[in-house]
Amino acid sequence: MKSCNLVLHCGAAAVERAQVRSVPTPISTPTWTPIPHLRLVEQVERALRAASLEIVNQAHALSHGGDRYFGLIQVETGRSNRDYSLVLGLRNSHDKRFPAGLVAGAQVFVCDNLSFHGEVELSRKHTRNIGRDLPLLTERAIGQLQESWHCQEKRIDRYMGHTLADRDAHDLMVRAVDVGVCPVTVLPRVVQEWREPSHEVFRERTVWSLFNGFTEALKGNLGLLPARTQALHGLMDGYVGLAGRN
Repeated sequence: MKSCNLVLHCGAAAVERAQVRSVPTPISTPTWTPIPHLRLVEQVERALRAASLEIVNQAHALSHGGDRYFGLIQVETGRSNRDYSLVLGLRNSHDKRFPAGLVAGAQVFVCDNLSFHGEVELSRKHTRNIGRDLPLLTERAIGQLQESWHCQEKRIDRYMGHTLADRDAHDLMVRAVDVGVCPVTVLPRVVQEWREPSHEVFRERTVWSLFNGFTEALKGNLGLLPARTQALHGLMDGYVGLAGRN
């Protein structure tokens, strides 16, 4: 695979693929049918390749004694961008904490920040027919990804091109707490990233800079990150006039 920057920031231990394979799968019950973590990964890989999408890198993590899996798969879509990459986020659990799922997203190269958006999302509970349904659901979701990522690229371009005054940035920070992007305790970190960005590229006063201030502050829990960054996209989309558009 190509050398690239792909890092999982979460309360879990980064592991190799062999360790994901070695996690034992609990015995099924009449109402609950867990699947091996690696089965989800391999199914997504097959669906991506069938859609002629190139997998260029992966990262895997486990937590809670191996009961919870998180993964990232970086995908090459034919549109190159030096600032960010397009990724899939995967998750699976053996402790009934959440269903098997995937969501499309993006990662900024310079700071490894992740964000997820909700145009395409697979979520399948661990019930009796998950083994039968998962291939079709995965293939259907992957089939929608290229258009979803195209929308994501247009969104990021709009964020980059939209200047932002301090007053409006501060208003968006307060509104972010209201819509569930982050707890109020995280705001001081966002303010600091806005005033003195950790990375020179974000010194321009744009929506993109503030967006990355949030994603920098939100590092630390991949389990919560999809919902939080989807809420962040909703807030920023509304500000730049993208709300309700594809």
